[in-house]
Amino acid sequence: MQQLGDDYKFPSPQSATKEGIVAVGGDLNPLRILEAYKNGIFPWFSDDENLMWWSPDPRMILYPEKIKISKSFKSFLKKKEYRVSFNENFEDVIESCSNIKRVNQKGTWITNGLKQSFIKLHQMGYAHSVEVWQHDVIVGGLYGLDLGNIFCGESMFSVKSNASKVGLYFLCQELKHNNYRFIDCQVPSQHLMSLGAVEISRDNFLKKLFNQNF
Repeated sequence: MQQLGDDYKFPSPQSATKEGIVAVGGDLNPLRILEAYKNGIFPWFSDDENLMWWSPDPRMILYPEKIKISKSFKSFLKKKEYRVSFNENFEDVIESCSNIKRVNQKGTWITNGLKQSFIKLHQMGYAHSVEVWQHDVIVGGLYGLDLGNIFCGESMFSVKSNASKVGLYFLCQELKHNNYRFIDCQVPSQHLMSLGAVEISRDNFLKKLFNQNF
């Protein structure tokens, strides 16, 4: 795998190791991160690891119009227990995503450096958040990177029942309304599959990605 230099060039995602690692090193400059995502690559590491850049095979994506909604969740939505907003409090959302305890995961991959870079990307207009409120408290949400017709989902959190699912549902409605093609969910998971996400090959993902106009 390649060691990154001072420029923002990345090797081909097709050169990734079996595990999906494309390169190591470099930094978390927002422009480097943006260049990575435009090439189907994303950073994923923890504080005690070297900076690593990934392009896994298979890749998980979710078509906004194909999100799966159960009857019980439809009933929950009708109760309108939560209010949903976009980009009202990006910093609180990314902070909550980094602090939430997750099953079978020690620590967090959302390091302080990565948080600061995404906050800058938000200020630049590329990173966006979804907030789910109960009264005046954020009880769930998610954030990600906007590549035009593709939304790269980074992380979501929930401290109340169904809160993150509500956020994802309303994000899908917004993306569908604005003709986004899909959400890049990055790494496959059973939870996302239960919501309608599907696995596709890296080759197929890159074909879809490079078909976009940045």
